[in-house]
Amino acid sequence: MSVERRLPQWLKRRIGSGETFGRTAQTVSELGLETICTNANCPNRGECWGRGTATVLILGNVCTRNCRFCSVGTGRPLPPDADEPRRVAELARQLGLKYLVITSVDRDDLADGGAEHFRDVIERCRQEVEGLQFELLVGDFRDCQDEAIAILGKALPFVFGHNIETVPSQYPRVRQGGDYARSLQLLGKAKAAWPHVQTKSSIMLGLGEREEEVVQVLRDLRSVGCDRIAIGQYLRPSKDSVEVVEYVTPERFAWWSDKAKALGFGWVMSSPFTRSSFHAEREA
Repeated sequence: MSVERRLPQWLKRRIGSGETFGRTAQTVSELGLETICTNANCPNRGECWGRGTATVLILGNVCTRNCRFCSVGTGRPLPPDADEPRRVAELARQLGLKYLVITSVDRDDLADGGAEHFRDVIERCRQEVEGLQFELLVGDFRDCQDEAIAILGKALPFVFGHNIETVPSQYPRVRQGGDYARSLQLLGKAKAAWPHVQTKSSIMLGLGEREEEVVQVLRDLRSVGCDRIAIGQYLRPSKDSVEVVEYVTPERFAWWSDKAKALGFGWVMSSPFTRSSFHAEREA
């Protein structure tokens, strides 16, 4: 049963403004790029764009899945845009980025799940912006995990992220297109292929999960060598998304941070506004 209530004070944030925010918005728009910041109605857009950074959403803004925690549109996507790598590189150059997080919609329509396009974006950015570091936030590469890892391996180094999103019991309600075991398998395969690469995942709280379920997810992630974890509050991004069951307090997020560190994660962010790409460039 939903018990969604008015937002508590700690979850209220101002909409972005200011010169740097405006410049970021204008640059993204002029280059015709998509961001997860806008497509997922991220509450951190004001802060991130105000710092002159954005998480690029490649391979279009139409997803082949329809997970109910997400507001990204679903349907039949267009073919990959061959000019997108150039435009992403230009964004990094114009904004003076040192660290770029790249994510995408799920592209189950592509034989490689979009891995070649990720590779092409990274390679073009490296040609244009010296010293740029990367973090990837990928889908689960359903039916092509080995092929995708082989392709992406040609574009190392980067942080490799894939979000577990929620506890297994919530998958039928929240993440119908996903599979918990498949997500763990991808993270494990990435670590096995690239032992020195930092792997990362994220989980949302407030969807009706139990404490022992979250602990088990953290243990499962550590069992496949996951190094980094982001823990944040689920916030309903659209009227069609599943409702919030609980607003978790900042004090409880601090407790989860300590718990994750005790379980062996070397990089932990845990707060109501934490998202997988939020302050991703920070050191542990």
